[in-house]
Amino acid sequence: MSDVLKQFRLDGRVAIVTGAARGLGLAIAQALGSAGATVVLTSRAKAAAVAAASEFRTPALGLDADVKQSSSVQDLMDRTISTFGRLDILVNNAGTTRRGAMSALSPADWDDVLDTNLRGTWLCCRAAQPFLRSSGAGRIINIASMLSIVGLANRTPYIASKGGVTALTRALAVELAPDRITVNAICPGPFLTGMHDPAARAELLPLIPLGRWGEPAELGPAAVFLASEASSFMTGSTLTIDGGYTAR
Repeated sequence: MSDVLKQFRLDGRVAIVTGAARGLGLAIAQALGSAGATVVLTSRAKAAAVAAASEFRTPALGLDADVKQSSSVQDLMDRTISTFGRLDILVNNAGTTRRGAMSALSPADWDDVLDTNLRGTWLCCRAAQPFLRSSGAGRIINIASMLSIVGLANRTPYIASKGGVTALTRALAVELAPDRITVNAICPGPFLTGMHDPAARAELLPLIPLGRWGEPAELGPAAVFLASEASSFMTGSTLTIDGGYTAR
């Protein structure tokens, strides 16, 4: 293996991926595992996380966690450290959405999306910081969205939350740099996951220059890059993977 390719290896490192029982989170966890990392997959439903982890051919552990609850997040970190003794990579992927015109959405809809997508990301970063500092080369990867860059009707809570995630990424990149922790965000575009119904797919397809939706596996290599030494001088950045949608 060339020296360049060795920089992408994650052997000996431990990663947490929240919301990893399916979709983009699972694809990211699988990619990190294939690069050599030991992966902790989380879901609010423990059975789903355990089932996903059981399919790995590399070391993996499924744990339940609710990113909206600080006690649950702290318990996740403690269980990871007690099991593996370290934490090197945190991927904040857990998320939710509510669609509809602003007039049709309730304050509870807003709170649920913001609490999961933005507050949950902050809580996980906060709880992971001391362990990532001890790593000496900690990595935080926040999963934002192309909708943190462009607007779209009927998605105000989601867009506000993901815009907050990209701003939080920049702020934490500066704050955590003295701890040798890099903080970057991935902004996925239209990927084929359970979050998009057929009507949404039909609406967006003509707006994607590459003419197709992305497959979840196409996101994994970007996460490996940001988790590895190959991105050692990169922090506070957002990496957009959207088939060219935002380039229009």
